[in-house]
Amino acid sequence: MVHKEYHSREHSHNGSILKWFGRMVLVAIVLSITSFLTPGFSISGLWSVLLAAVVISVLDYVIELLMGVDASPFGKGIKGFFVAAIIIYLTQFLVPNMSVSIMGAILSAIVIGVLDAIFPTRTM
Repeated sequence: MVHKEYHSREHSHNGSILKWFGRMVLVAIVLSITSFLTPGFSISGLWSVLLAAVVISVLDYVIELLMGVDASPFGKGIKGFFVAAIIIYLTQFLVPNMSVSIMGAILSAIVIGVLDAIFPTRTM
């Protein structure tokens, strides 16, 4: 019985790591598409895109934990949309080769919201 319980915890842990890694890849893809489509938002280099994906995910998690606000652009209405734009704007200060204007952050939140509706996994 204990062996089964340990095995299921280990399997669950491995599944969550794979899920997290998959989410990071998806966020990186969405950021790359957003950078291509959005004026005022640019990010170049694979490592910068991956770092931005991690930073955005961590900021989203912390804000949701502290404030209870879902930061997906269309997750919790206008409040979630503005939180998403703020997260995108702040990320540029932590990620090299990334630049975002205020208008670019707002437009990016819109593009990410649309892409979030298309892709099955929550992006922000």
